[in-house]
Amino acid sequence: MKKMKLVCSALAASMLFSIVGCKKNETTAASTQTQTTTEATTTAAETTQAKTEAPELDGYKLLWNDEFEGEDLDTTKWTRETRQPGWTNNELQEYTNTTENVFVRDGKLILKAIKTEKDGNPYYTSGKVNSQNKTDFMYGKVVVSAKVPEGQGLWPAIWMMPKNENIYGQWPKCGEIDIMESLGNDTTISYSTIHYGEPHAEQQGTIEKKGADSFSAKFHEYSVEWEPGEMRFYTDNELVLTCNDWFTAIAGSDELPYPAPFDQDFFVQMNLAVGGNWPGNPDSTTDFSKAEFEIDYVRVYQKPSYDTNVKKPEKTFREPLPDGNFIRNGKFEEQEDLTDDLDWKFLLFNDGVGEAQIKDGAIVITSTNCGTEEYSVQLVQPDLPMRKGHKYKVTFDIKADAKRNCVVCVSAPNAGWIRYLKDTAIWLSPEWQTFEFEFEMKDKDDNNGRLEFNMGKLGYTDTIYITNVRVEEIPA
Repeated sequence: MKKMKLVCSALAASMLFSIVGCKKNETTAASTQTQTTTEATTTAAETTQAKTEAPELDGYKLLWNDEFEGEDLDTTKWTRETRQPGWTNNELQEYTNTTENVFVRDGKLILKAIKTEKDGNPYYTSGKVNSQNKTDFMYGKVVVSAKVPEGQGLWPAIWMMPKNENIYGQWPKCGEIDIMESLGNDTTISYSTIHYGEPHAEQQGTIEKKGADSFSAKFHEYSVEWEPGEMRFYTDNELVLTCNDWFTAIAGSDELPYPAPFDQDFFVQMNLAVGGNWPGNPDSTTDFSKAEFEIDYVRVYQKPSYDTNVKKPEKTFREPLPDGNFIRNGKFEEQEDLTDDLDWKFLLFNDGVGEAQIKDGAIVITSTNCGTEEYSVQLVQPDLPMRKGHKYKVTFDIKADAKRNCVVCVSAPNAGWIRYLKDTAIWLSPEWQTFEFEFEMKDKDDNNGRLEFNMGKLGYTDTIYITNVRVEEIPA
């Protein structure tokens, strides 16, 4: 899936190495906060007394917060960011500084997308706010309560970028922390992600809430605990993602000292995008009268101090079974939970409807809606060890109730979803067939390669049967 991409300016090499070469073993909260507010006449927002006090958190001190209980946006903390359409991700909206797109109502910040017409074509405006150069900080716990809008093409986000994007170079080398993203066409899923590195790498976690608990049906609390050597993402205090292994580099050079790039001041930003590479464009079903991203509060806490003397964890690689197979339960001889992250996992996205069960030495996948993406109906096994310069072979037996196709690949969820084994379409029939593919791993070592069977999008819902799955290393 495509993520939000922002261009960061390149830094001269001398400045870069002077920054990364000077490390302290401990940093205090006082030294990390770089809030800068304009020394001017006190605004109405500054004098307004908040009715709600942010709760205390054990081990943390409140660094700054906004409960949005004034009459207008507090511009000592936030800037209404303006951008033209197409600025990033082929998004359609113009971000404006008007109170039509960004305003406070009933104790909540509202970022509103509006559809109008320009030169005879649909034209969209929306709202984005950021705290850059006003409430920047390094390390802490960010807590945000929000409710997202429904609607095809709507893309709300709560995320963080570096205050000084020059330090490590263009995105994604500079790093990005996405606390929450959701897509208006499916507000049962929320995404938490970090982006980093060159080549682009990412780590992503998802959480699902359905019906009256969906992310558009009610407010949910999203948070990240950002520390020198680890980030933990939560939704309603439920752990969604833990990250402690990241990197950044300049093309042709070694990786910079860990924990770069996440060892610098970041700022919080929130926006409601319209269209773009990931969500797709709005359609006739999108109701812009309800296209409002509501934020109840933003709270940032810090510990009194942080130990910055951290080391990048060593990668652990899955060992093969005695017969050389890296796939667990490849013959489907054991029943297992197909919803957890251990061994096989069955997934549905983007209108895909179906189910999977292990029966008679095979996995049986039935579906009633193929969805809008190839991965809308998907069977995967992660944690496959992929080592640079090594060669691998994938084999499996597969059939279907009627002639149909399926797409197979080995992907890299933590490396920008590149393919180690390219997406390969295969045609299935009611008779068992054995397929075999070989590939050479040419990228950086990865302990989280993922075998995928993608069964969505192309109009087929015939039942599929899979067994005898193997991924093994072969002589190069």
